[in-house]
Amino acid sequence: MLTPVEIQKKVFNKGFRGYVEQEVDEFIEKVRMYYERLYKENMEMKDLIADLNDKLNQYKILEETLKDTLVVAQQTAEEVKKNAEKEKELIIKEAEEQAKKIIQSANLNVIRINSEYEEAIKEFNIFKTRFTTFLKAQLEMINSGEWVNDVDYERKEAEIKNGE
Repeated sequence: MLTPVEIQKKVFNKGFRGYVEQEVDEFIEKVRMYYERLYKENMEMKDLIADLNDKLNQYKILEETLKDTLVVAQQTAEEVKKNAEKEKELIIKEAEEQAKKIIQSANLNVIRINSEYEEAIKEFNIFKTRFTTFLKAQLEMINSGEWVNDVDYERKEAEIKNGE
């Protein structure tokens, strides 16, 4: 690339019927100044482009990092969701098993209580029958008057034994 200094130092050979030296020098100076301004702008633009490329590379790296982070976050979220689903199923299964055990225990208690109830009813009926039979026998004895004789007999027997 041609620099402004090279333009300024350029020397032209003079030939027959050559250009007017002052006009050439003035024109070259204008070209040099214009070119110098463009050259500086170009250098600034190159620096700006380099800075922007650096920033672009940083943003690309940041974008890749964010993509990777997002992928990891999605995988983690899916894993957490799967684990929560498994845990939910395990809790439900354990609750169902515990409920079955409670129901089975309650059913056994109902059977035991029914059995005890039936046994108590049987014993009550047996007692009722025996007591009814006993009361009927006592009533018959009272009605027949036999108990008076038995009482006297028992009293006399007791007196004899005691020596009275």
